[in-house]
Amino acid sequence: ILVLTYPIIGNYGVPAEDEIDPHGVLKHFEWTEGITLAGLVVGEICETPSHWRQTKTLSKWMEEQGVPGISNIDTRSLTKKIRENGTVLGRIVQGNLKIPLNISNYKFSDPNERNLVAECSVKKVQNYNPNAKLRICAIDCGLKLNQIRCFLSRDVGVDLVPWNAKLDVQKYDGLFLSNGPGDPVMCKETIKEIRRWLKECDKPVFGICLGHQLLSSAIGCKTYKMKYGNRGHNLPCIHHGTGRCFMTSQNHGFAVDVSTLPPDWEPLFTNANDKTNEGIIHKEKPYFSVQFHPEHTAGPQDLEILFDAFLEVVKNHKMKNISETNIKRKLIEKLSYTPKPGSIPEIKPRKVLILGSGGLSIGQAGEFDYSWITSYKALKEDKIQTILINPNIATVQTSKGLADKVYFLPLTREYVEQVIKSERPNGVLLTFGGQTALNCGVELEKAGIFKKYNVKILGTPIQSIIETEDRKIFAERIAEIGEEVAPSRAVFSVTEALKAAEILGYPVMARAAFSLGGLGSGFASNKNELMTLAEQALAHSNQLIIDKS
Repeated sequence: ILVLTYPIIGNYGVPAEDEIDPHGVLKHFEWTEGITLAGLVVGEICETPSHWRQTKTLSKWMEEQGVPGISNIDTRSLTKKIRENGTVLGRIVQGNLKIPLNISNYKFSDPNERNLVAECSVKKVQNYNPNAKLRICAIDCGLKLNQIRCFLSRDVGVDLVPWNAKLDVQKYDGLFLSNGPGDPVMCKETIKEIRRWLKECDKPVFGICLGHQLLSSAIGCKTYKMKYGNRGHNLPCIHHGTGRCFMTSQNHGFAVDVSTLPPDWEPLFTNANDKTNEGIIHKEKPYFSVQFHPEHTAGPQDLEILFDAFLEVVKNHKMKNISETNIKRKLIEKLSYTPKPGSIPEIKPRKVLILGSGGLSIGQAGEFDYSWITSYKALKEDKIQTILINPNIATVQTSKGLADKVYFLPLTREYVEQVIKSERPNGVLLTFGGQTALNCGVELEKAGIFKKYNVKILGTPIQSIIETEDRKIFAERIAEIGEEVAPSRAVFSVTEALKAAEILGYPVMARAAFSLGGLGSGFASNKNELMTLAEQALAHSNQLIIDKS
């Protein structure tokens, strides 16, 4: 049973279930056989989704799949109980309940007593990209389809085999171990086959999530059930080879006991939060695995490069180019980072100016109000003096005891320049005041104020701010990296907005660029609504983006 703590679920709806890519892989889903949950618990369910790809509601999809769900639940309170007790068995019961409950009257199914991998694995081999020069054997333990997509996008062939298949070592150029549910000790047949692969050949091996635990088990490591597990996006992991921290996407309840690693293996990644193992690697041979999901969807894409490293080693191994099959060295090369010249101040700032928010009502804009506290603590730890400009008396940012000095002034070019001239900071942060601070920072940069007083922009580069605020440039940058977004047109007049809507088709969403709080933005279902909306939006901004809704 999955519990989601986000306030509203289902507002995007469910996309088409029959759309496939050129390789025959479903475009919008991570597996071919529908929902694999036993049940879903949410705070509020949205029955009127709004997304240009949606074809049905989440409720309708779950009803078609025969999966129960329950809403109007205090999911945060429920999460607290899970955090206190660890992962617990649960049950959704329909009908009137007698309070207090007699738990002994209900039966609870423990999924860890079943071989969940056997239940969700394919029953026969599935072939993808059969004419590719490189061929990977992927053991399906409950695989996410984006792992297949990551191979196919690199022009690699994949044979997806059942969890207990007998592996043909000679047929394949490399072995991939997928993610999956449950306790790794239930997969004795898979572990046996992995162990045989490692014994009979030295062809590259790459494992993800459960695949990491299975590879670890095959070399003699022990695994254990975690109290909570690690689930969600943006979980920090440290790469041992470079010392760099990467944000990862995770969903697992078991972990590898790194103290049981054989001497010819070593940790590859470690979780920065709970210090659990997040990956292992052989010191010489091309074998490695990670606990997190580098194939993302959704989540950070930083470590999808692991697929590139694996396949480069596979190719070199096949070509007998042995000097280029050291996966440890390959990963260090790919995960190393050299900062762009000038991106990091040569001298640590002694005094930093923070541009706060514009005028607010009490309770508004809490997200960047509280984010400022985190930045303040980080600056204080490095003994850097902080100067804040914020006209709001009743906000967290301006609370006594935070910034070393606060100027209760409007965020305009003239006032900010006066403060810079008086305080002489050598660093400035622009991203803790919302749209007002961003616009002000862009104006100061274009006017040459920061250069004039030798103030270094810290954090997000000014060019990135400009490109994300300019709706047309932002859409172009997104297209450059191959991300699919709703069809859109950038316009500069009401007439252009109406023409764009005719091309895209109603309903549409109008979004103003560089606009405080999205002023003038909204939805339009017809020409008259869009005309009114566009007139309002263009009063606040010279650019409007029309999106297919």
